[in-house]
Amino acid sequence: MNTRNFIIYQSTVGIAASIIFPFYILFLKNVGSSYSQFGWAYGLFALTAAFSYPFIGKMADKLGDHLLLAIYSWGMAAILLVFPLAYEIWHVYVLQIVMGLLGAIQKNSEKAFLARAVNKETAGVEIGRYHEWTSIGAAIAVIATGYLVDFLTIGSLFYIASIAFAWSGFYVMKFRNETK
Repeated sequence: MNTRNFIIYQSTVGIAASIIFPFYILFLKNVGSSYSQFGWAYGLFALTAAFSYPFIGKMADKLGDHLLLAIYSWGMAAILLVFPLAYEIWHVYVLQIVMGLLGAIQKNSEKAFLARAVNKETAGVEIGRYHEWTSIGAAIAVIATGYLVDFLTIGSLFYIASIAFAWSGFYVMKFRNETK
């Protein structure tokens, strides 16, 4: 996969994530009864990611970036279908643990891909361009979702994001045999 296709993949993932993550706090507020529960939910996410990185790093070199990125995308697509069904805080905690693992897979694979794909001499420029386009996609998604949430339910946002994540998994696998 070349850098352009990777930017398209990551932009899609960023858009899907941006549809959910700023607004899922509203969902968590409906499930939990305190901000400490939100703290626990996010803490479980972060701790799961932290403890997963060494294992994921070993897997990345064996399985390849494309497969791990697809696992992340399809895993997020599946978990977002389940999220609106959560009605107790322990459901959210379990979902956050799974999302922490998936988030670690994504972060590690993203950086591994970039490390392998960019030229050392122009790494700053290439990574800057990468962040520019993925950030623009994410910002547009957050703004647009702010309007969408007025017309749709919070639950429907999870389904829209799930579709975007699922598509991104197929997109990244389309290029699995390309080297650059």
